[in-house]
Amino acid sequence: MPQMLIDYYKAIEDSSAKMLEAARVKDLESVMRYEGVCAVLIEQLRYRSREEELRPEERSEKARIMQRILRNDAEIRNLTEPWLTHLEEVMDGSGKRVLH
Repeated sequence: MPQMLIDYYKAIEDSSAKMLEAARVKDLESVMRYEGVCAVLIEQLRYRSREEELRPEERSEKARIMQRILRNDAEIRNLTEPWLTHLEEVMDGSGKRVLH
């Protein structure tokens, strides 16, 4: 469990990296699981950041972490968008496949 504010950023980055690896191997279930982990960590970070501030030396580390998270997110979106489009087509009946 993260103890310092910067640890939350590191944990979110770690989950983001795991989500990206899952997306690369087309493991949508794991992508969604790690997305949930990220959401919980983000909420914990928001709560904790009301009471604690990053030290000056941690701010630049936070910026680097956030850049990596954003790069991961962009790649995850590129990898998962075709799956989501297909799923939407199947769910709304506009796809060529029919579920039985």
